[in-house]
Amino acid sequence: MLLESVTQIQAKCHSQGVLTAIDTLTFYVTFSYTYRMQMKLELVAVPVSDVDRAKAFYTEKIGFHADHDHKVRDDLRFVQLTPPGSACSIVIGVGITTMQPGSVKGLQMVVSDVKEVRDELLKRGVEVSDIEVMPWGSFVYFSDPDGNSWSLQQLPVRT
Repeated sequence: MLLESVTQIQAKCHSQGVLTAIDTLTFYVTFSYTYRMQMKLELVAVPVSDVDRAKAFYTEKIGFHADHDHKVRDDLRFVQLTPPGSACSIVIGVGITTMQPGSVKGLQMVVSDVKEVRDELLKRGVEVSDIEVMPWGSFVYFSDPDGNSWSLQQLPVRT
């Protein structure tokens, strides 16, 4: 698929007299390297002591979607949860990580309206901080039942 795409782009550029032979090689190497080096963060392990309690907290209180909950065997349970609108999920469970429960600090999600989200979390019974306004955004903070900490950031209006 990659070569087909490069070939199609090269043909278009050649038909318009844009690329020489050396340009073609440079283009191919640059395009190929960039294409292959794209990386997307899609799953973050969050260590918890009680999987069911944590799953209830993230789904019922925070509003994450429960994507998977599979008990593979007694020592391996995989629970994947995704924040609404996010391409990145968290995984909690048994046998997932050697990190201590509550040891993850500084996870961050971006929201469009931090006050609205804060108000909703408070209604759901989440202990959430007051809004902190900084030049790079407005923030609120909360922790899960084990102490893994999160921030919610509303980006500043860009002019």
